[in-house]
Amino acid sequence: MTTTERTCRLVTLGCKVNQYETQLVKETLLRNGWREADEGEAAELCVVNTCTVTATGDSKSRQVIRQLARESPGTRTVVMGCYATRAPEEVAKLPSVSEVVTDKRELPDLFDRLGLMDIPTGISQFDGRHRAFVKVQDGCILKCTYCIIPSVRPGLRSRSPEDIEDEVRRLVDNGYREIVLCGIHVGHYGVDTTRAKSGLPPFRLSHLMRRLNRIPGDWRLRTSSIEAAEVNDDFIQAAADCEHLCPHYHPALQSGSDTVLRRMRRRYSVDRFLEKVHRMRELLPNPAFTTDVIVGFPGETEVEFEETLAACRQAEFMKIHIFPFSARKGTPAAAFPDQTPPPVIRERVERLSVLERQMAQRYYQSEIGRELEVLVEREAEDRPGWMRGTDRRYIPVELPGSADDIGRCVRAVGRQDFPHRLDAERS
Repeated sequence: MTTTERTCRLVTLGCKVNQYETQLVKETLLRNGWREADEGEAAELCVVNTCTVTATGDSKSRQVIRQLARESPGTRTVVMGCYATRAPEEVAKLPSVSEVVTDKRELPDLFDRLGLMDIPTGISQFDGRHRAFVKVQDGCILKCTYCIIPSVRPGLRSRSPEDIEDEVRRLVDNGYREIVLCGIHVGHYGVDTTRAKSGLPPFRLSHLMRRLNRIPGDWRLRTSSIEAAEVNDDFIQAAADCEHLCPHYHPALQSGSDTVLRRMRRRYSVDRFLEKVHRMRELLPNPAFTTDVIVGFPGETEVEFEETLAACRQAEFMKIHIFPFSARKGTPAAAFPDQTPPPVIRERVERLSVLERQMAQRYYQSEIGRELEVLVEREAEDRPGWMRGTDRRYIPVELPGSADDIGRCVRAVGRQDFPHRLDAERS
């Protein structure tokens, strides 16, 4: 088998950062003479990027590794990602695993062992997607009691603004109309590189947004989840000033009860969180807010859950990512007393889901009659002649069109709201 015939298969589980890192590994392999195996074809090398944020992530990672070993007998499987970092010995025992990468900083060494000499500094495309994720930093130094991630991605490591800008320019030049800034703790971008002791002027997320905003072209910028504590005056003013930035923000609430937030070891109060949201609403044009909420955290009482419902109503979230609490071995919360019974968690999840659907439809209604910019991503299900995409405020939109529109941003006007989407007509 010649070098140009070497086949690989890559599988990603988990977050945007994992998806970005897999794309970087893929582009490295392709630049060095490898190709992706066709469907049904055995692969000489398999790369699995794992997730460990929940026990389900661990289980899915194991399933994928075993399945690849069955489909490609004799393959070498390289396993990376958070599960590989947390349980390397467990991962190494799985079939066909030849190498476990416990730290993403070891990737250059892995590339060297694979004989890969042409190493890109960033990505040029994002296979299978019409928006591109750009990793700007790695690591988390917080100590939230429910989260395993700081133990598998410790410390802070920010990429240089020069490399990030070059990467965004390249992706925009290659036709990507939306760039999403992602990281393990995006709001801590630059904290490690421009602390006071470094002697360098501050260069944080707001400065990066302003720098990227100067890139010309018909494209838009979005930020992934940000901590409420980092939504400061600099960030809010940059959000108001950057024309490429989408008016959609994802501050993670986690709970609307101050007592639960203290048990979670979060760094804000509910009033402070809502104050940030209200201030952004004063300065920005009808911004959309999405969030994360953990339901059934240990000791969560009915009163505390009602406080969460009330806080969500006040924040008027457009979308809530609802996470039933799952005790994660190795976190303090897993050993807390008063673990919430699963039936109670399920009932509360349903109540929050009902509220979320109501708030989403109310927000969709606010965009009826307004001009939308929709990134078309696929054909609408069971609606011939209709396409589905996402507008700048992250509203799911369906509108008339054809497959030629996929990957393009098109102008439209909101016409009719539904529980899970907004219908629009092209303008």
